[in-house]
Amino acid sequence: METPAIFWGVILWMIAWGVLGSILLRRRYFARDLDTTNANFVGAMAGAALGPVGIGALWAKTPELTGRIIVAFALLAVVLIAGAFAFADPKNNCVSNGSFVASQITNGLIIGIIYGFMALGLTLIFSILGVVSFAHGEFYMIGGMLVYYITAVWLPGINPLLAVMGACAIAFLIGALFERLMLTPMYTGKIDRPVEYGILATFGLAFTLQYFVQAIHGASPVKAERFIDFPRIRWPEDSDPLWIRASRGNLELFETISISNPRFVAAVTCILVLLALLYLLHRTWTGKALRAVSQDRDAAAIAGIDPHRMNMLAFALGGMIAALAGALLVQAFSWLPQVGAIPAMRSFVIVVLGGLGSLPGAFVGGILVGLVEAAGTGCIPDAQKAASYIPAYGMIVLTLTLLLRPTGLFGRRFASGAHGQ
Repeated sequence: METPAIFWGVILWMIAWGVLGSILLRRRYFARDLDTTNANFVGAMAGAALGPVGIGALWAKTPELTGRIIVAFALLAVVLIAGAFAFADPKNNCVSNGSFVASQITNGLIIGIIYGFMALGLTLIFSILGVVSFAHGEFYMIGGMLVYYITAVWLPGINPLLAVMGACAIAFLIGALFERLMLTPMYTGKIDRPVEYGILATFGLAFTLQYFVQAIHGASPVKAERFIDFPRIRWPEDSDPLWIRASRGNLELFETISISNPRFVAAVTCILVLLALLYLLHRTWTGKALRAVSQDRDAAAIAGIDPHRMNMLAFALGGMIAALAGALLVQAFSWLPQVGAIPAMRSFVIVVLGGLGSLPGAFVGGILVGLVEAAGTGCIPDAQKAASYIPAYGMIVLTLTLLLRPTGLFGRRFASGAHGQ
């Protein structure tokens, strides 16, 4: 019984000094007229990692809070928490089983890539329109439902790739039509409070899509067949203890890591589409126009870019990205009209963690949330409790981000005219 007491004592010690460090260091930097952007976060990490020693050193020297300092204190705090956990429960799989840890990290990375990809759509919409789309989860749901109906009801036997492309095209059209009909008044001066109007309009779209699908389909869950079956592969030969084995359902790496077929296919597809999106944004005229509108709407208009057309394209692309995530994951999870609620919540957490309007931040934030969920679920011995706690990890990440670094990891300030408000 002594070990858990020591563990919780260490955690409470770190929390107390972390809170104190966050408060004191921000006041110190503010009093010296220094940049306080990262003071809360660094103060909390220094207090949690080194207690009064870390806070005292930063208080006395008040160095510039560079990325190296931020990462160093954050990693030190994480290592100390992990060490306390290992000391408290040395028989836990997260401490004693290296294969289990490798499998959890790998699966956390894979699901994190999918989370980050979905959050990209939400970030893209916000960075261009200045509106948080509360219909994002419903686009995710629509994508999965369309793939199921195309492959299992309307056109059985069709290539799943064509079904995914069809679902994305329909979601793109829904997003473009909605933006043109309902959101355009925000930029033409017809709406007195455009932010509130955008929230209500996207809420209305969410309810419309969800209950329309429920009225047509019903409340029974559905699931699509696997898109691709893995071939059986061994490397380099059967006699070698290090091998890669692929079967219909899972991919096993070196007899230690097991990866779900649908999630692996979805993650690889998300990476490929992400690369295509980056090429669009950085190498094409349309992508550069989108980025220009996100930075300064008025200057972009003077340069000959139509901001209204970019708004429509951004909202349609954002909805299509969410639909693509759903279209890829309908082969992994049971699908209901309400299935988009939790992914939408995760997307909001990821966008806040990565920084509003930051595409790299959304992707990195998704990976971090995936790893946190994998660590949280894997290190709790009771599997049922671990699964029920999954939504809580995102809320913990959101709370800590808002307290320690409200701008997120890669947050940036928008130009005054960026959103036409």
